[in-house]
Amino acid sequence: MDARLERGIVIAAMVKLNRTKDGWLVPSQSCAKVYMVDPVAGKCTCPDHQEAGYKCKHIHAVEITIKREVNEDGTITETKSITFTEKRKYTQNWEAYNESQRVEKSRFQVLLHELCQGVNEPPVVKGKPGVKPHTFKDSVFAMVWKIYCGFSTRRSSTDFAEAHEKGFTSRLIPGMKVCQFHENPAFTPILQELIFQSSLPLRAVETQFAIDSTGFSGCRFDRWLVEKHGQPPVESRKHTWVKAHICVGTKTQVCCAAVVLDKDSADCPQFAGLTKTTARGGAIGEMSADKAYLSAENVEAVCAANGIPFIMPKSNTTGGIGGLFEKMVHYFNYRKDEFLQHYHRRSCIESANSMMKRKFGDSVRSKTDTAMRNECLCKLLAHNLCCLIHEQHELGIEPVFWQDEEEQAVAAATKAVESDCYGLLPAATH
Repeated sequence: MDARLERGIVIAAMVKLNRTKDGWLVPSQSCAKVYMVDPVAGKCTCPDHQEAGYKCKHIHAVEITIKREVNEDGTITETKSITFTEKRKYTQNWEAYNESQRVEKSRFQVLLHELCQGVNEPPVVKGKPGVKPHTFKDSVFAMVWKIYCGFSTRRSSTDFAEAHEKGFTSRLIPGMKVCQFHENPAFTPILQELIFQSSLPLRAVETQFAIDSTGFSGCRFDRWLVEKHGQPPVESRKHTWVKAHICVGTKTQVCCAAVVLDKDSADCPQFAGLTKTTARGGAIGEMSADKAYLSAENVEAVCAANGIPFIMPKSNTTGGIGGLFEKMVHYFNYRKDEFLQHYHRRSCIESANSMMKRKFGDSVRSKTDTAMRNECLCKLLAHNLCCLIHEQHELGIEPVFWQDEEEQAVAAATKAVESDCYGLLPAATH
């Protein structure tokens, strides 16, 4: 609903409007002025209408408050109608929220330690002299634990020492050593898999997902030459940043799949891979995304996972290429309100991005590309564990990591969605 119309409804409901021979007198909401409205000509003396020519809230108020009907005998019947927009309230289970926040830090270490136990160690090189490197389990624990605590590598040494005393790491890890862990590209696929595994306990309640990207700025500057307004080239500087492409469950805001690439990476090509990874954890009911992800391949990728795609078409999209893409566009055109109700669930991914950045920061401290990506993945993994801790108290879900393939297959079959994808799926896919 238009904002001016909403304010006009409020005026019509709460203020008495006086009719004169020259028009209607409508008092201002912000000052002591009274504006003259001519509903027949659609004019008002307020600055909003005079300067910009918009149909202002005062005109809306007159039209809503009084509908005039002239009868054959010359009498006038006035029908007053007042419309209110119902305000939706979202309740919060504050008891569960407060308890989850109270125990989050200690519980975070326990869940992170359990999750890291599934990390496979690299083969040992026999006969190699020197100190043995830290295990991958300890390394991943230290990387994510540092992100959660939010301190620099030097100040994180105390946190690593306490974690070692509690038995969460097999060896004491110096704070500065974490920088070397972030530089190791071998940890990138491990962190991506841990993000997926950490989302599995919540897949029992997640069937609707959304895909989007978000950026994390770095501490490094790029220099380049730009020419502006015909002036000679001027040297400029700009922060580097990485882009995280993520798939999030719209109920718990848990991240089910993620890939972190450079700032110039396109959104659309990442959709199919994120959908495929998400489908590994169970059935996909719905998958929503904005116009940047619109393509026939992405629609087919969701349908191949027995899901229903809700990807917003562009203004010039016709669906002329046929197939599943055409059916989705036709569904949007002929049942637009219903389509948008499902599509707008993608706004939950904005909430997930806000949660993650407010808690763990919207920038990364690393300087190299590999380290920036690994640090960003650590933020996503820390976000997942925090969501899991909250849902333990909210929904009573007990996390179980690293199910074997047979258990995953049984769980996926149990949660299979009996849907024909609003007529998009061929019978062979059921």
